Amino acid sequence: MTRALALIALAASAALAAPPPTPKKPVADAYHGVTVTDDYRWLEDWNDKGVQDWSNAQNAHARSVLDKLPGVPVLREKLTKIIGAQTTSHRMLAARPGRLFALRRQPPKQQPFLVVMPSPDKPGEARVVLDPNDLDKRGTTAIDWFVPSPDGKLVAVSISKGGSEAGDVHVYDVETGKQTEAAIPRVQYGTAGGSLTWAPDGKGFFYTRYPRGAERPAEDMNFYQQVYYHALGSPPDSDRYELGTDAPRIAEFRLEAHPPTGRVLAAVQDGDGGRFAFFVRSADGKWQQFADFQDGVVQAAFGPDGSVFLVSRKGAPRGKVLRLPPDTLDLARAFVVVPEGRDAIVTSHYGPPGEKTVLPCASRLYVEYQLGGPAAIRAFTLDGKPAPAPKQPEIASVGGMVPFQGDDILFSAGSFVEPSGHYLHRADRGGETVKLPLSSPPVVEFGDITVVREFATSKDGTKVPVNILVPKGAKLDGSNPCLVTGYGGYSISVTPAINPAYRVAFDHGFVVAVANLRGGGEFGEEWHAAGNLTNKQNVFDDFAAVLRHLIDRKYTSPAMLAIQGGSNGGLLMGATLTQHPDLVRCVVAHVGIYDMLRSELSPNGAFNIPEFGTVKDEGQFRALYAYSPFHRVRDGTKYPAVLFLTGANDPRVDPMHSRKMTARLQAANPDGVVLLRTSASSGHGRGTALSERIEQAVDVHAFLFAQLGVAVKP
Repeated sequence: MTRALALIALAASAALAAPPPTPKKPVADAYHGVTVTDDYRWLEDWNDKGVQDWSNAQNAHARSVLDKLPGVPVLREKLTKIIGAQTTSHRMLAARPGRLFALRRQPPKQQPFLVVMPSPDKPGEARVVLDPNDLDKRGTTAIDWFVPSPDGKLVAVSISKGGSEAGDVHVYDVETGKQTEAAIPRVQYGTAGGSLTWAPDGKGFFYTRYPRGAERPAEDMNFYQQVYYHALGSPPDSDRYELGTDAPRIAEFRLEAHPPTGRVLAAVQDGDGGRFAFFVRSADGKWQQFADFQDGVVQAAFGPDGSVFLVSRKGAPRGKVLRLPPDTLDLARAFVVVPEGRDAIVTSHYGPPGEKTVLPCASRLYVEYQLGGPAAIRAFTLDGKPAPAPKQPEIASVGGMVPFQGDDILFSAGSFVEPSGHYLHRADRGGETVKLPLSSPPVVEFGDITVVREFATSKDGTKVPVNILVPKGAKLDGSNPCLVTGYGGYSISVTPAINPAYRVAFDHGFVVAVANLRGGGEFGEEWHAAGNLTNKQNVFDDFAAVLRHLIDRKYTSPAMLAIQGGSNGGLLMGATLTQHPDLVRCVVAHVGIYDMLRSELSPNGAFNIPEFGTVKDEGQFRALYAYSPFHRVRDGTKYPAVLFLTGANDPRVDPMHSRKMTARLQAANPDGVVLLRTSASSGHGRGTALSERIEQAVDVHAFLFAQLGVAVKP
């Protein structure tokens, strides 16, 4: 099918039915002297049957278009073969004496399951501890995270349903797989997450707890996270309060114990803005704060002797490592171990429990650095002298560092064209690094793909990295279909990673580009701060510059250009399509944020205030209102075709954003293609069943191919 015929087919399918009508019910608000009218406020209330009926009608409309697009059966077959490939992969590694725990993904099972094996080189001897697929035949029950006890005989597991990330903790005997304790409710949620660390003696554990029952008003039930202690064998109702009464409403706790000294470390983040306070609980049960939100400390970990290694950004926006001696919690006595360097120390707290970006071991200190997108692990002695680093791929992502034994560590590494693998660095055996059989074989081969790293020039002159994946032999004449993605927020760095599903796009001549935008952590805190709060517009300018860079260098053209992003990257999609409607042909936006004036009113939206700002501050309001995608839609403008995807159970971004943005665009551009796909069995993405992930991929690919006029090959 030619491009022209594909576009005709898309137009014909879209014409089968008009989008369901959306009544306008204006509501006016005043912000700092500015009156803002919202015609679709009524779509925010998911408990309203009218909203549910409207959403169902939008789903039906989307299906009437998507199901009739050219090549859907072929795409489903190809993507099922790739995404559902019967290979075995592992993540969330956790080592205990004589045992290694991991989450194993093994299609056609819908969800990963918990296994334990005698060592990382013996995955064939793994046995199942807990399989959520046995708990729920629909495949919508998932393991959020797990933490083994110090001796590895018990394991605490957070389990949630339907992508809600609302996890209760269950304790299992590792030998028998039987549950040993009553479930502890409300430990994990999508707002502040959840954390747990076993007491050094293994007789109980410290965990995060959200309000229960009538402890708080309904609007506060997913806030005010605190720390409690559970003694094994006791009822959860008798668990002991430990810490958090004076913490902010949007506090996010992360916990770590140090068995040799009996101490417990608590990191408290003030929302999602990257400001932390730190506490230590001594063996006698007393908590002492040693760093406040203003002190610039962003990460902490126990050293082998009970000293505390800190990452500080005070006077060092790219980070420096300090060491606090074991006999004191006086921050003034901390001394520099690793000074700030050219590259940024990775300080993300979004990884699974147990994984570190600064990892003190017996006599080594391992530090993960960001190199502007790619990453690297470097090694030091505990007093900061350079030491032999683990061997790792060049221009790759690295991470997932967990202690194994002595100075040996496990870590993962991969690239845009090589799948992530697991490695064991044997510092105690001459510093060798070996790839483990835990690593998954490639599902697809990317040997015909060239990765080019270039720099676009943003509006203010900033050089913005863009990684361009080009099939060998592609002509740079502007005719290539191109898919571009980015994120730009929360100091999260976009690192090289293989996406096996891109194989389908590459086989059809696509160029794929991945941008490293301001707002991320690729070049440290200055790079992040240049793209958050009132500087957020820089992120959108960076992305537009990347798109123009690709067009100017003939990788593609506006008629062949598609963009895709999710969550904060969904906001990026909304801002790009409203600010530059002529720059791209189509947009795919997953679980995005679009109404920036109402976002902070949802539970997780409040946690995002340190990143985005609040309408209560006049300067921040004006910045939010200036780029808020929902408010920047203009009647009569010809916008790119858009596919919005959201999950009904999303705890991180309220699906109302996608509903309102869909309604507004459909009203502004009635002849355009604006589709809303809402999944009833998923949330923000975590815990999504395999079958649903495949179907989402089929819809996205069919939409992109049809919009760009790319004929699906048999």
